[in-house]
Amino acid sequence: MTTEPRPHPHGPDELCEAGSALYARALREGRVRHQEAGDAPCLIDFGLLHPDIEDMAWLRPTAPAVALPQLLRSIEDHIARHREREERLTALFEPLMALDARQTSGPEPPEIMVLEGFERINVAITQAMTDARHELLTVQPGGARSPEILADALPREQEFLSRGCRMRTLYQHTTRHSLPAQAHYEQLDGDVEVRTLNEVTERMVVLDHSVAFIPASKDRTVALEVRQPAIVDYLITTFERLWHLATPMFPHAAQLPAENGVTTRQRAIAELLVEGLTDTEIATRLGMNVRTAREHIAKLAAILGSNSRAQLGYLIGQSGILDQNH
Repeated sequence: MTTEPRPHPHGPDELCEAGSALYARALREGRVRHQEAGDAPCLIDFGLLHPDIEDMAWLRPTAPAVALPQLLRSIEDHIARHREREERLTALFEPLMALDARQTSGPEPPEIMVLEGFERINVAITQAMTDARHELLTVQPGGARSPEILADALPREQEFLSRGCRMRTLYQHTTRHSLPAQAHYEQLDGDVEVRTLNEVTERMVVLDHSVAFIPASKDRTVALEVRQPAIVDYLITTFERLWHLATPMFPHAAQLPAENGVTTRQRAIAELLVEGLTDTEIATRLGMNVRTAREHIAKLAAILGSNSRAQLGYLIGQSGILDQNH
C-alpha cells in the first residue's frame, strides 16, 4: 500500500534531509531522475532542481551560486525580521558551493531555464519586469485577455511604465472589439502602444532585449526563460516584422480597411478557406470563436453570391480579393 508524500512545510533555509542529500547528489552527478524528487518536492518549489530541457524525465541542479542570490532576493523586503534566516541560508550553501566544480567568480543565470507551473512562470516574468529598465514586448494570441487577468496585470504594468519604460503589445484583430481591453489601456499612463494582426505567433514576452519567455507546452504550464542572445535577437526580429504588418489599436486606433465590401478579417478567412481549413481550424488560427467565424463565412458567401462551400472556394479564387494588398 502506497502513501502520499508528506508535506514539506519548511523554508529553503531549513532544507529537509532528503532534499539536502538529493540536491548534493545532483550537483555531483549533474542530474537526477524526475521521479526521485517525489520525497523532496521542496527542491523544485525552491528552484534548486529544474527539468532538463533535453529530456524531461531528468532534473538538473541550479548552480548554488545562482540559486542562493535568487532565494535571498525573495526575502529582501523583510530583511529586518529575517536577518537570522539569511545567515542560516548562507551557511547552508557554503558547503554546497564546494561541490559545484563549474562555479565561476561571477554567477550568472543559465541561458535557458525550464519553468514549470503558472505560479513560477508569473513570478519569473514579474521579477524580470522589476529588473527591466527599457522596453517590454509581448505577443498575446487568441483574442483579448479576460478582465480578471487584465486587472491583475494593471499594477505591474503601471509600475513598469512609471519608471520611464516602453510597452508594445501585439494582439489578434478580435481584440479590437474588446471593451475591457480598451478600458485597460486607457487606464495606463505611459509609453504604451497596441497593434493587431490577423495571425500572430504563440505567446511571447521579451524584456530589455535581454530575456524572453516562450511557451514550452501546449497548455502553457511549462515555459522557457531564454537569455541566450542569439535566440532573444531572433525573437525580437520576429516581433518587429509582425509589428510593422499590424494595424494600430491604441492609443490612436486605425480602422481596418475594407475593399469591395470585403473586410480585412473576411480576406483572412478567405485565405484559410482556400487552404481547405475547417470552420474550427479557421477560428483557432484567427483567435475567434467558431460562431463568429461562421458568421463571417456566411457574409463572404453572400458578397460573392455563393450557394455552397465548394463554390465559395472557386469564387474566392476568381474574385481577386486575395490579390489585394492588406
